[in-house]
Amino acid sequence: MRSTFAGLNTMVRGIQNNQLSLDTTGHNITNASTEGYSRQRVDSAATNYQERPSLYGGVYVGGGVDVVALNRARNIYADKQFWSENSAQNLYQTYKTNYDKVETIFNDSKKTGILNAMQQFYSSWVNLSDYASDAASRTAVITKGNNLVDRIKTSAKQLQAQINAQYEETRIQVGKLNGITKEIARLNKNIMLAETNGGKANDLRDQRDLLVDKLSEITNVNVYEEANGQYTVVSNGMSLVQRENTLTVEMSEPIYNQQYGLSDYTLRIKEAGGIGYVPQSGILKALSDTIVQDKGHIDQLADISAALLTTFNDVHKLGAGIDNDPTTGPTTWLNFFGQNKFTSPTGTTYDQMQYTWHVNTTTGERWMEAAGSTITRTAAAGPPPEVTVTATVTGGPDKLKSMQIINALKISDELTAQGGQNLVAARQIADANGTKVVPTALSGTGATYKYKVSEINGTGDGTMAVELSKLFNIDLAGAMNPRGTTRAISDISINQYYNGMMSQLGADAENVDKTLKQQDDLMTQIEQWRQSTSGVDWNEELTNMLKFQTGYGACSRVLTSMDEMLDRLINSTGVVGR
Repeated sequence: MRSTFAGLNTMVRGIQNNQLSLDTTGHNITNASTEGYSRQRVDSAATNYQERPSLYGGVYVGGGVDVVALNRARNIYADKQFWSENSAQNLYQTYKTNYDKVETIFNDSKKTGILNAMQQFYSSWVNLSDYASDAASRTAVITKGNNLVDRIKTSAKQLQAQINAQYEETRIQVGKLNGITKEIARLNKNIMLAETNGGKANDLRDQRDLLVDKLSEITNVNVYEEANGQYTVVSNGMSLVQRENTLTVEMSEPIYNQQYGLSDYTLRIKEAGGIGYVPQSGILKALSDTIVQDKGHIDQLADISAALLTTFNDVHKLGAGIDNDPTTGPTTWLNFFGQNKFTSPTGTTYDQMQYTWHVNTTTGERWMEAAGSTITRTAAAGPPPEVTVTATVTGGPDKLKSMQIINALKISDELTAQGGQNLVAARQIADANGTKVVPTALSGTGATYKYKVSEINGTGDGTMAVELSKLFNIDLAGAMNPRGTTRAISDISINQYYNGMMSQLGADAENVDKTLKQQDDLMTQIEQWRQSTSGVDWNEELTNMLKFQTGYGACSRVLTSMDEMLDRLINSTGVVGR
C-alpha cells in the first residue's frame, strides 16, 4: 500500500526537475556568446512505478520524474566536417595572403617595378640605335641597365624576406600546435576523472572541442573518441594526442640553402627521433607550399638575369665601342653584364668572364656556369686584317643558381668606369664581304676563331643596338644566338617571359581567390548546420524558461494542496466528540 505521504515526494521531484531545468536554461543564456559553447538540456524520465492493489488487481502508480542526464547538444558529424573544411579554408587563406604580398613585390602599376625598368632599358637601346655617337644616349643605356639590375635584385631580396617571414610564422604556428595538443591532453585527463561517476563534463568537453577547432586551422586532424571519453587526435598517421600523451612537432636546425641565400627548415616529430612531419592541409601546409612558390619566383628572376648574362652578353660581344679598333683594343668580346677582366685563384689574369646556361633534361636542374677565357687578338699583315681569337678555359666552371645568378648580375666595371660609355657596343663588325660576324662558338680549350675585317662601321652606326633591343620584344628563336646554346628563357623574348610570369601569377592568385570564396561559402553552410544543433537560440531558451517556471509553480501549487489535505487529515480528523 502506498504511503500517505507518497504524493509529496512526487511533487518534490517535479520541483527539483524544473528547478534544474531553469538553472540549465540560465546557464545557456549566460553563455550564448561564449566561443565554443554548446547549449545543454536536462534529459528527464519517469521514475519507477509503485504497485497498488485495486478492485481487479494491481495498478501501477507513477512516482514522478527524475533526471537521467545533463547533455550538451552536439552533432559529431558536423564537427568532423568542420574540422576538415576548416583546415582547407585556412590553407587557401594563407595562399591568398602570400599571393597578395608577392603581387605587391611585382607591382608594375606605379611604374616602379621590373616591367617599367625593362621597358626603359629597351627604349634606351632603341634611342642609342639612332644616336650611337651621342654620349648621353650611351650613358642612358648604362643608367637604365643599372635600374633594371637594381629592381631585379630588390624584388629577389623582398622574396627572400618573405620566405624568412614564412619560416618565422611556421615557428609560431608550431608553438601554437604544441600548446594546443598539451591542453587537449590535460582536458582528456580532467574529463575522464570528472565522468567517473557517470555524469558528463559538458563544459570541459566544449573547451576541448574548441581547441580541436583551433588545431584544425593549423594542420589536418582526425579525432577519435574512446569509451572513457578521451580523444585521440591523429594527423598524417601520427597520434599528436593519445589520451594524456602528446607528440611534439619541432623545426629542424637551420639548413643553409646556398641556391637561395637563406636557411631552410623541415618539420619533424621530436619523440620519434626526428621523423619528418608533412602536414596535408591547414596553415602549416600553406606556409610550406608558399615557400616553394616564392623560391620559384626567385628562379624566374634568375632566368631573366641569366638571359642577360648569357644571350644578351653574347650579342653585345659581337659589337664594338665607339672610335676603337676591335683588332687591337679591348672593346670587342666585352660583357655588358657581369665581369670581364678578373684574376683567378691561381693568380692568372683573364680578359673575360664567360657565362653559359645549362639545363639537365633528366632532373630539370638549371644553373649557369661562369668560366674564365683568355682572349688573344692578332691582326694579319696586309689588307684586310685577319683577327685571331684564342679561347682557353682553365679549371672547373662555377655553378651558379638562383640568388647566385642574381647576385652576379651587374653592369660590368669597364662600362661604369669613367668614359666607360664609349665601350658600349652599338655598332657591328663586318667581314670582307660586308656580312656581320657571327662566330659559332666562344669557348673551348685552345680553340682559335678567325675572321677578316674589311670595315668597321662608323661611330654613328647603331645596328648592334638594334640587335640588342630585339632581345626584349622579339622571339629569340629568330634572334641572334652566337654560340647556339640553350637559353635561360627558352625561345621567347625577355619581355614575353616576364609578362608570362606575371600573367601566371595573376591567374594563380585569381584562382585562389575564387577557391577561397567557394570555401568560405561552404564553411558558412557547415557553421550554420553546426549552430543549428549546438547554438543557443534566445527565443527557444526564453520559451523554455517560461515552461519550466510554470511547471515549477504548478508543482509547488500541487504540493501546497497536498499539504493542506494532510493538515486536514492529521489535525482535523477524529476531533468530533472530544
